Amino acid sequence: MASIIFGLASALSWGAGDFTGGLAARRVGAYRSVFYAEVVGILFLFLVIALIGEDLPGVRVMLFSALAGAFGTIGLMLLYHAMAVGMMSIAAPVSALLAAALPVAVGVFTEGLPDVPTLIGFGFALLAIWMISQSGEGVKDILSHLSDLKLPLLAGLGFGFYFVLVHEATGGGAVIWPMVFSRAGGMTLVTAYLLLTRSTWKIEWNALPIISLNGILDLGGNFFFILAGQAGRLDVASVLSSLFPGTTVILAWIFLKERLNRSQWVGVFAALTAIVLMTI
Repeated sequence: MASIIFGLASALSWGAGDFTGGLAARRVGAYRSVFYAEVVGILFLFLVIALIGEDLPGVRVMLFSALAGAFGTIGLMLLYHAMAVGMMSIAAPVSALLAAALPVAVGVFTEGLPDVPTLIGFGFALLAIWMISQSGEGVKDILSHLSDLKLPLLAGLGFGFYFVLVHEATGGGAVIWPMVFSRAGGMTLVTAYLLLTRSTWKIEWNALPIISLNGILDLGGNFFFILAGQAGRLDVASVLSSLFPGTTVILAWIFLKERLNRSQWVGVFAALTAIVLMTI
């Protein structure tokens, strides 16, 4: 039960974080929004360590955490860019499908084949990708529509690898320090990208509140996911945390008035159904 509660809390925090991250990306760009959100996050984590303390983990934990952070940051940058140029309520569910499926696939090799509900969930996942890719004009050019989903799909792979690696890093009980090294790995990646592309580091000062909120909400998602993984199985923690699109879609519907056609709504609900089935 603790794993379920923490997993759902992670989904709520990550979903709200992705919504604010999408808004920030529309104002300052995906890469800068991710970088400064990482800065806010790591500063907050150092404050937490100063207040409550936690023993510094071993080198293996540091390396796995940093690698997890790099994959997670790649996923965030791709997802935020997809949400900045398209609809949040489509990009978020598609990215969540692979984010949930990859840890389940890892579980196949470590714990055997999944149960029947999970297999049915895979069927719903395929249906979701097909339906979400539809425009209002039907299936005239399905390959073209599917190509529009490449960024969310790649983002989902990044999130999936993050789930697997950070679960491995936190198996010994550490929580805060792995998050610090995860942020450090992500910041290193974004910094290298900005330097290589000679991108500007400047952002509008009035964008800092939404970026800071995004950074804290993303931290909350990571924190609750780690607790969920420590309290139960990796696949359960991952698929429950991957319910985050529900929060993002609702917030986009309320604040941005985004509208989907009938086929895409079917796809969104199929995506959420797939994730739920994987938890049974």
